[in-house]
Amino acid sequence: MLLRLACLAEVIFDAHPGELFVVRNVANPVPPYSPSGFMHGVSAALEFAVQNLKVKYIIVMGHSHCGGVRAFVEHQDRPDAGDFIDNWMSLITPAAQSLGDDNNVSRSDYLARLEHASILATLSNLMSFPWINGRVARQQLKLLGAYFDVGSGALEVYDPVANAFTPITREGIIAE
Repeated sequence: MLLRLACLAEVIFDAHPGELFVVRNVANPVPPYSPSGFMHGVSAALEFAVQNLKVKYIIVMGHSHCGGVRAFVEHQDRPDAGDFIDNWMSLITPAAQSLGDDNNVSRSDYLARLEHASILATLSNLMSFPWINGRVARQQLKLLGAYFDVGSGALEVYDPVANAFTPITREGIIAE
């Protein structure tokens, strides 16, 4: 079983109904672990998938031309803040801060860099969940960051050794 966060999972992985446990949300962030007693839909889905279904992989998959990432950039400090979306999109702030102020890149390059950085920030937040961190440490769970280029169909996976997203073939993502 596999838990994958974001877009087009069934199509990309040629999966049948029930093969993937998919959580979709705007721009695919995961909030840091916070058992506050409030409703946490993403955290509840993670807990169910990891503790009850015993998934072996969590893939955080971003994609090119992400409307959520673009909205984060375009609507910062907007006067008509939404009841939920602005607070949710603030989860991308650490990813944006990790990029610094690089005025030498085009807007489209910045957005693509932020889409990638957001995946890494989400992987970091996943490790704040004690039951995820423990299973990763015991090699019972693997976290993967992936990026899908909607235009070309290319799939990249984050390589922590190279500290970069690298192209991968469909067969190369998960070996059971």
